[in-house]
Amino acid sequence: MNAILESPTRPHAHPLRGYLYIAGAALSWGVSATLGRAAFTGHLLPGGASLAAINPLIISQSRATLSLAVLLPILLARRGWTALKVPQQDLARLVVLGVLGVAASNYLYYVAIQRTNVATAIILQYTAPVWVLLYTVVRGAQRPSWRRNAAVALAVVGCALAVGLVGSGGFRMDPLGVIAALLAAFSFAFYNVGGHSLLARYDRWKVLLWVLVGTAAFWMVINPPWKVVAAQYGRAQWLFMAVFSLVSVLVPFSCYFAGLQHLEPTRAIVASCLEPVFSIVIAAAVLGELLRSLQTLGIALVLIAIVLIQLPDRAARSDELLVEPME
Repeated sequence: MNAILESPTRPHAHPLRGYLYIAGAALSWGVSATLGRAAFTGHLLPGGASLAAINPLIISQSRATLSLAVLLPILLARRGWTALKVPQQDLARLVVLGVLGVAASNYLYYVAIQRTNVATAIILQYTAPVWVLLYTVVRGAQRPSWRRNAAVALAVVGCALAVGLVGSGGFRMDPLGVIAALLAAFSFAFYNVGGHSLLARYDRWKVLLWVLVGTAAFWMVINPPWKVVAAQYGRAQWLFMAVFSLVSVLVPFSCYFAGLQHLEPTRAIVASCLEPVFSIVIAAAVLGELLRSLQTLGIALVLIAIVLIQLPDRAARSDELLVEPME
């Protein structure tokens, strides 16, 4: 298991490109958070057409499986099967990353939303930067840095304010939901560190392909296709799941893995805290939800954290875990 978490030290010089990729992933996840209302409320948007609620397991399974169904034929047509193969040892690591990283974080996040609420699920999942920082410091991959520590703290506090945790009574202490959200945070941290090491050797499309293969295969074992058919979802639900899979998995993960090729895990995961920021802004613009002053402050803190963590730190510069782009 340790092998998947080891990140090589290889130089590169495109951090700005990495931040743009991560921002694109966060924006796509922010859009999917708005679309996700349909899965739990039965409506795409207030006043929109009704949509029967979809089980969290089906949402998690369909977003990975349908994304794979789109990505695999494209890569086969462009590259051929031989070019997509990876050594058996790395294939096992990619499958583990798909199961314990992507599948686990997605499903546990939705369980947390069901058992608690969006604010609780988001803020607990976005403690992930703390776990990534602690892991890299304990493993000796990075030296402690006041800028890095402050950026992680600001990002977590900013997320808490942005989702309305403070001043709105939005935190809900359902034990199972809280545990699910914390486990989702660990899974999020896991695929940040593990994905970074694998992206040192393979381009992001190959990594994404085999991660999705692992994720889809896992869900097929947990929830076989005949059970999905037995649920008798209608055309509108399948259309929603198809769109949702592209917006919440294929587009953002391809961007996120591209960002991990340019940024070490702590910087990438702090930048990913833009997701709740985009979610709040999109909800305000599209759904007419009011943006409170504390939420505005939270957004500002997340932006400050992202700027702070990308500033050069002389003491830790030689220790950064950077991956040379393979585009």
